[in-house]
Amino acid sequence: MQLPFPLAEKPDHITSEKGRKMFAGGGAEFLKGVVAMSGLPEGDRLEVCFAGRSNVGKSSLINALTNRKGLARASNTPGRTQEINFFMIEDSHYLVDLPGYGYANAPVAIVEKWQKLLKQYLSGRQNLRRAFVLIDARHGIKAVDEEIMSLLDSSAVTFQCVLTKTDKLKVGELDKILAQVREKLSKHPAAFPELVVTSSEKGDGIDVLRSIIATLV
Repeated sequence: MQLPFPLAEKPDHITSEKGRKMFAGGGAEFLKGVVAMSGLPEGDRLEVCFAGRSNVGKSSLINALTNRKGLARASNTPGRTQEINFFMIEDSHYLVDLPGYGYANAPVAIVEKWQKLLKQYLSGRQNLRRAFVLIDARHGIKAVDEEIMSLLDSSAVTFQCVLTKTDKLKVGELDKILAQVREKLSKHPAAFPELVVTSSEKGDGIDVLRSIIATLV
């Protein structure tokens, strides 16, 4: 009997090459940071976005994905980056880095402003094909993650869970985390039924994620 939310399989050679070529040569470029809906670029190409708690490893994952070590810069103070950052991948895709959420020390007014902008972005971006919600494999899904997932549910935006920092786990710990993640995702209708397991440090799962993005239509 197949588990709900199985791990995404390794891509075949053709799909893997498509993903590799899309991100080959470090061709990703920063386009702009947006603080209001009026600043969004034209929705003239396929778009994917990355969301996750502060310190989940989002910048490291984006850098590994794009072969650009300094493309996405992690803020020294978690919760301070409040822009939606757009990156161009070739001439065909936007990769969107959403601000980290769930950092308690961020001022309430800033958090409220960001939440409003996020809701507007998610509900009004017709070219957004998938959101990738990053989950720290050491901690599993937390309440703040479920809040963003519920927002994606209500916005009818398909999201896929990506587990980060799996190299930090001890033997046997991953299965426990996967069980918790699967149980939580079962309550979210917008959740895509495959999980991606990654380690930016070791490169695990990067080819899988590239292939998923390259084959979205």
